[in-house]
Formats: sequence, structure tokens, C-alpha cells
Amino acid sequence: MGKSDYNKDRKSSGKDNGGTRKRNFTGSGKPKSTQKPSDPNSIRLNKYVANSGVCSRREADVFIAAGSVTVNGKVVSEMGYKVKLDDVVKFDGRHLNPEKREYVLLNKPKDFSTTVRNEHGKRNVAGLISSASKATLLPVDKMTKASTGLLLFTNDKELTRRLVSPKNGLRKIYHVELSRPLSAADLKKIQDGIAIDEKVVNVHDISYVDNAPKNQVGIELFSSRSNIVTKIFEHLDYEVVKLDRVVYGGLTKKDLPRGHWRYLTKQEVVNLGMVN
Repeated sequence: MGKSDYNKDRKSSGKDNGGTRKRNFTGSGKPKSTQKPSDPNSIRLNKYVANSGVCSRREADVFIAAGSVTVNGKVVSEMGYKVKLDDVVKFDGRHLNPEKREYVLLNKPKDFSTTVRNEHGKRNVAGLISSASKATLLPVDKMTKASTGLLLFTNDKELTRRLVSPKNGLRKIYHVELSRPLSAADLKKIQDGIAIDEKVVNVHDISYVDNAPKNQVGIELFSSRSNIVTKIFEHLDYEVVKLDRVVYGGLTKKDLPRGHWRYLTKQEVVNLGMVN
């Protein structure tokens, strides 16, 4: 038998490539898929609950099976159940938001506004983190345009509420540069507590910066009052030339250059979540 006859014989028997005939189901050489395309407007119920920040997805399955979750007023205990993004989902009566919680830490540069409203032609911190998320992330607190340092962004409204609460005890440390040296007497006044707007500000610690002029100090406090550090020094007739937030809660500027941002680690989110 010649070579051409051999090839014809193998093709006619369908035994090529190891003797297995390839079957064409669609005419294109690819098996026909029976999987339906996913609906971008729907999401599995356990993922919806987990994204809301209530618990993990595995824990959500347990709560769903126990009847703790309702969809549009009806208890749903079916595993794999899908809901639409505009459905009303509640966990133990509490309305849930399915948007995934995200947390971004920015080392804010000078001359950037932290206001939410759109200021035409002015630089806003939102532009610095625009590539971090498709969600709308808002700064937890406000900083003046002249201030620099750590600024936290999130869409977690519950965490934001706790962090800005006067009772939260969130630790903040600032590096302050003044227009003139801070006297030892005024430093002592700040240590003892100064009344601003008829309310005493308790400073945890204040000291001169090592190996720097006496117009540079570090101040640590737990107050959530707006612009409180500047107000403390202005009360004593000092002008704040530079104000840099170097610690926020347990977060620091380590490996985070000015104008750059990073995502919080899971442990950092957990630590912040422990704030009452």
C-alpha cells in the first residue's frame, strides 16, 4: 500500500491521532456550551450578605439556612439563591448594602481639598485615588488644604460613623511646624489641657521633635474634633506652618510616599473595626 493510500485509509476509518475520531458538535470544532450567560444585575445571596460586611460568605450560608435573611419581605433559605441588586435584602431586620466594602489609605500632599463637592478647577483628593476603586470612596474625616499626611477613604458608612464618634478613642499623631519656637510654658499648658470652644482638649502627649528646632513638635491625641490641632496652637497665638498626620489609629506612613495610596490589609480593617 502506498503512502497516499495509507492516509486515505486512516481518514476513512476515523482512526487518526491515536485512533480516536474527533466529533464536531457545532460545525466550528468547539463543543456547544449549555451554560447560560450570567446576569450582571444579579448576585448570589450569600455573596450579597458577605459584601455588606455582616460576615464571611461561608457564615452567610449558615445564617441563610437558619432563616435570618429576607428578600423583599420573604425569608429565603435556599442555597445558591440569586437576588437582583435592587432587591430589598435584610439580615435580622437590618437593611443590607451589597456594595463590597473597600478601604484605601492616602498620604495626602499639600494643596489638595478634601471636600466632597466638585470644586471646578481645584485639586481634590478624590482624583488621587480615582484608580483605586469603581465604588465611591469618601474620606473618613476632613483635612485642610495645607495639611498633609494620612487620610482614610472607604464606602463603609458604619465604620466611618464609629471612627468619627467623639467616644472612639482613635489615636492620631501629628508633626507640627510652628511660625516660632514653642515655649516650655505653653507646652506645659497643652499637656495640662486647653479649653477650645469651652471644651477641654485632652492631649495624650506632646514633645519637641528630636534634633530639630523648638518650633517643631509632635502631638498625640484622641480627639475627633475638626481642625483641633491648629486650634490648640492658634489659641496660644502660634501660627501653624505645617501640619502632617503621621499616625492614624494603628496606620502609619511607612512605605507610603506623599501623594500615593494603598489598600488596607484585612488585619488593619479588623483592627479599625474594633473601635467602639
